[in-house]
Amino acid sequence: MKIRSATILIFLFLAYSSAFAAEPILWAGCGISKKAFMAELASSYHKKTGQEIILEGGGAAKGIRRVASRDVAIGGTCRPKLPNRGDELSARLNPVAWDALTVIVHPSNDVTNITIDQLRDIFEGHITNWSELGGDNQPIDLLIRRGKFSGVGRTLRELVFDDYDKEFVSNHIYKSSGPLEKAVETNPRALGVTGISSAKKRKVNLMKLNGKAPNYENIRSGEYLLYRPLYISSNPAHPRYRDVKKFIDFAHSRSGREIIRRAGAVPYLDALNLIRHQRQQWHDARSKENG
Repeated sequence: MKIRSATILIFLFLAYSSAFAAEPILWAGCGISKKAFMAELASSYHKKTGQEIILEGGGAAKGIRRVASRDVAIGGTCRPKLPNRGDELSARLNPVAWDALTVIVHPSNDVTNITIDQLRDIFEGHITNWSELGGDNQPIDLLIRRGKFSGVGRTLRELVFDDYDKEFVSNHIYKSSGPLEKAVETNPRALGVTGISSAKKRKVNLMKLNGKAPNYENIRSGEYLLYRPLYISSNPAHPRYRDVKKFIDFAHSRSGREIIRRAGAVPYLDALNLIRHQRQQWHDARSKENG
């Protein structure tokens, strides 16, 4: 009788576990992470395991905060957690890829290179005409993200200005990267900054930065300066954490890394040297500025 009862319990447990695992996992997060690797990874993982991952948007903050509150099981973010934010504390950030910020312009724009100093001057309002960059005598329409805590906005402030509270000078403000990218596609005078993984899928030109193109090799080596990690966020307290952990392991697997490469990003494990390289790189640059 005891053996029979134990068998029944095991059967019920397995049936419950199978049904639970079959339930879709909800992902929320930044559009750049979604376009950079999540869509392709989720599709491939579904084919491999039968586990569906439903993708929503919401931005980098929601990719952290909705996971921290256990509203969703998994998220994506292109920025780290903010200090002293209790609503982000419980999220665990797992770096899976390297992306880069890229300066984008309309396909008709003949200006192909920009320096860090010129980019800084544009966002501060000191350079306002394309002729100052070697282009036509036309005003620069600078397109920026709303707020200071988006993945692009915070990374740009960190890497270019070393100031998270930096104010940008522009009348063209967008709530997310998608609408900003679309606006550049249609405005010959526009200049914006976004993630390279999503920019590659738009009809825009990607400018070189200090003479370096934002391609795989330059990002992996650190020659292209504006690189940053992309994260999958998780919460060990969520009931689906084990399922999320399996997906993260898949992202780091050989097949997962190949998917990330094809999508236009650099797998995190391909370029671990960038962690130390970036710290030294920007320390040297700021020391030079202050010296």
